[in-house]
Amino acid sequence: MKIALLGYGRMGKAIEVIAQERGHEIVATIDKDNPNDVFDHADVAINFSIPAAAVANITHAIKQGVPVVCGTTGWLEHKVEIETLCEEKKGAFLYASNFSLGVNILFAFNKKLAQTMGQYTQYKASMEEIHHTGKLDAPSGTAITLAEGILPHTKQQAWKLAEEANKNDLAITAKREPNVPGTHTVNYISETDTISIEHIAHNRDGFALGAVMAAEWIVGKRGIFSMQDVLNIT
Repeated sequence: MKIALLGYGRMGKAIEVIAQERGHEIVATIDKDNPNDVFDHADVAINFSIPAAAVANITHAIKQGVPVVCGTTGWLEHKVEIETLCEEKKGAFLYASNFSLGVNILFAFNKKLAQTMGQYTQYKASMEEIHHTGKLDAPSGTAITLAEGILPHTKQQAWKLAEEANKNDLAITAKREPNVPGTHTVNYISETDTISIEHIAHNRDGFALGAVMAAEWIVGKRGIFSMQDVLNIT
């Protein structure tokens, strides 16, 4: 499989290693140092660019007829536009806020737990996410996905960063610390106890492997997909 890497930072380099280990070829790398590489001959593009470059990268790939797997967060106000373009061009697009198998299992457990906890109003949900100091957006896309799994089942009205949240919001504490690949914790707290679920990433390899697996899966398909489709998690 011929892969174009859109974004060649830490994640792009980690994906390159995993892809080559699985027998694939990197045929283009697009980043600030190499913005004009041609990739219309690629079988698939994997986008982990900075948020400011994501929309242009994805748009270009879709117009070139190249399926796109995207893990960049911080650009989602344009997601509907991208999906509309994908449908118009009969392309293929897969976005995931996190490609880790463990995190996607956490997403499924999170929804189920939220359905259960919604019956018990004495518990209030809150979240904490910790990432490396180089992460540009806060809260993380993974935290937002978790919040979106909780909100339909709670009286809390919206997610907000903890410093901006009021008593009716789902508060997300976002911390940035050196050399932390990603930690996400969901808490349900009452006056008498706390129930928590948590995912701790030990390195970036799980994210990179999931992105390559998604790229392998999407080739030859048309439509809008998620990591739940790749992993067959319902």
